Amino acid sequence: MDIKNNILETIGNTPLIKLNKITRHLPATVVAKVDYFNPGNSIKDRMAVKMIEVAEKEGKLKPGGTIIECTSGNTGMGLALAACVKGYKCIFTTTDKQSKEKVDILKAVGAEVIVCPTNVEPDDPRSYYSVARRLAKEIPNSFHCNQYDNLANRLAHYETTGPEIWKQTDGKITHLVCTAGTGGTVTGTAMFLKEKNPNIKIWAIDVYGSLLTKYFRTGEVDMNEVHPYISEGFGEDFVPENYNMSVIDHFEQVTDRDGAIMARRLAKDEGIFCGYSAGSCIQGLVQIASGADPKKHLTKDDLVVCIFHDHGSRYVAKIYNDQWMMERGFMDVKTCKDIVNSRNAKHKLVSIDPGNTVAETVALMRKYDIEHIPVINESGPVGAISESGLFQKIFSNPDFKNALIETVMEPAFPIVDFNTPIEKLRTLINKDNGAVLSKDELGNLHIVTKYDILQALGN
Repeated sequence: MDIKNNILETIGNTPLIKLNKITRHLPATVVAKVDYFNPGNSIKDRMAVKMIEVAEKEGKLKPGGTIIECTSGNTGMGLALAACVKGYKCIFTTTDKQSKEKVDILKAVGAEVIVCPTNVEPDDPRSYYSVARRLAKEIPNSFHCNQYDNLANRLAHYETTGPEIWKQTDGKITHLVCTAGTGGTVTGTAMFLKEKNPNIKIWAIDVYGSLLTKYFRTGEVDMNEVHPYISEGFGEDFVPENYNMSVIDHFEQVTDRDGAIMARRLAKDEGIFCGYSAGSCIQGLVQIASGADPKKHLTKDDLVVCIFHDHGSRYVAKIYNDQWMMERGFMDVKTCKDIVNSRNAKHKLVSIDPGNTVAETVALMRKYDIEHIPVINESGPVGAISESGLFQKIFSNPDFKNALIETVMEPAFPIVDFNTPIEKLRTLINKDNGAVLSKDELGNLHIVTKYDILQALGN
C-alpha cells in the first residue's frame, strides 16, 4: 500500500505543465514547475522542512521549542505544517501588505501571527525582521529560522527542486526563470543545474522597488532603489546571504501591474490558478525574450522552465478581485458594470419616496455624503433630486423644507444598460443631468454619477 506517514512526505515531486496560450508567440517550449501542488500550496514547504531538519541536527531546535520566523506567508505555512507533525510552537511576523488570506491560513494551522509595518527600514525595531530577532532572544527554547541568511534554504532546492527539474526534462532544460526573494529557490536550483550543464541560463525576476537587480549589475547596495511595491513574495530591500550571484545570468524587473495582470491571464487562459510571483515570472520571461538583446532571444530548440511558487487562493482579495485591481489602476474601466464593480461591495442605492419631504431628503444627502438621489415608488424611478436643484429653493423659501418631494422633483435619471460604454455615459451625464441608473444581472438598481466617472478615469 502507498500510504504516507504524515503530510510532510507529500512535499516535492511537483509537476511540469506546458503553457499553450500565453507563450505561444515564443518559439521555445515553455513549461511551469507548479509548486502549489505541495501540501502547503507553495514551494516554501521544501525549505521550511529542511531548515527545521538542519536545526534539529545541529541542536538549535529542541523538543517542545518555538519556531520563530519573519515571513510573507508561504514559508510560515511550510514551517507550521512541520511544527504540527513534529510538535513545535510557531510565532510568525509578517508585513501589513500581505493578503489577509495568508494571515488567516497561518492562524488556522495554529501559528501566532504578528503584523508589522511594511514601509520601514530592515533594521527599524518595528520591521518584521527586527521583531522576529527580538522575540528569538526573549523566548526561551526558541529558534529563529532566518530564511534569508539560513543556507539550508538554498540547500533544499539544490537537493530537491534542481534534481526534479533535471529529471523531468531529461536534462534538456536550457533556461530557468524564477522570481527572486530570499534567494533560496533561484540560487539553490541554479547551483544544481549549472553543475549538470553550465550552459543553462538562469534568469531571475525582480520587482521595481527592490534593490536586487542593481546589486546584481553593479555590486552596489543602493537604498535609493528601494521604494514601496505591491507585489508579494519576491524582491528585497537588502541582499540575503542565500544569494550566489555567480550562478545567475540575468535580472529582470517587472511592474506590480504587469505581474498582477499576467497572473490573471494564467488562470483564465491556462487554467493554472497561481500567485502573484508566477504572473511576474512569466511577464519577466516575455520581456526578456522580446527585448533588445538578441542573445536572450529564444529558439525552437529551447526548453524554458518557469517556477510557479504558490497558489492563487492566497490572493483572492487582491489580484483576483476586480475592485482591488481597479482601485490601483491595474484594470481599465470600460463600462457601467466596471464602475459599479469597482466600488465597495456594500455600496447600495440610496433612494427616496415621492412622499418624503425635502428636509428628509437633505438629511439623507448629509448622512451618505451624496449629491443625487433617485425618486422611486412601487413602479420604479419617477424622478430625481439633486443638491444643486435644492440649493437655491431651500434658501429662497423657508417653508420649502416641508414640501413633498413629488412637488419639487426633477426628471428621472436615464436608465442605461449595465454594459453601456463609459464614453456613452460621459455624454449622458452633464450639467442638466447629474447621474444615470442601471440594473445589474439580478435586477438591482445602481447609480453612476459624474464623480464615479472621474474616479474611474483617474485610476
